[in-house]
Amino acid sequence: MGKLKVYVDGDFNNAQTIADSLYKTLGQKENLYVELDVVSNEEIKDLNRDNRHIDAVTDVLSFPMLDGIRGKIIDKKDFPFDYDQDEKAIFIGSVAICQDRAKEQAIEYGHSLERELSYLFVHGLLHLFGYDHMTDSDKTEMREKEEQVLLLLGITR
Repeated sequence: MGKLKVYVDGDFNNAQTIADSLYKTLGQKENLYVELDVVSNEEIKDLNRDNRHIDAVTDVLSFPMLDGIRGKIIDKKDFPFDYDQDEKAIFIGSVAICQDRAKEQAIEYGHSLERELSYLFVHGLLHLFGYDHMTDSDKTEMREKEEQVLLLLGITR
């Protein structure tokens, strides 16, 4: 059994636990890894402007590296050029979470900062695995996966 390793830049204590839960929920088996950056309002605004041409603060951004993996079990034989020999894993992408926006949303939604950060990280990770919320059915599927992972972690609203 493989693992989804998280490299964290910033303050996020339970990132690996969340990644483990999501990895299990999605039934993954290959060694994978991601980067997580916890950033300021200014940093996320710059990332949003530079990558999405939206000059505004947002809560989470995802930068997936693999295409066509939604709902699939990733196998290194399908991604030979993405396999990192040093890591002995496939890099699936990066997630950036805005700490300040997460604090605001936790207050707005009436739950803990831990719950909000956890939700945002799960959401960002699901984007790396090919999930999105462009249509109502896609949004429903993504929300169900988010709730599955958070429930497994005992993180409720």
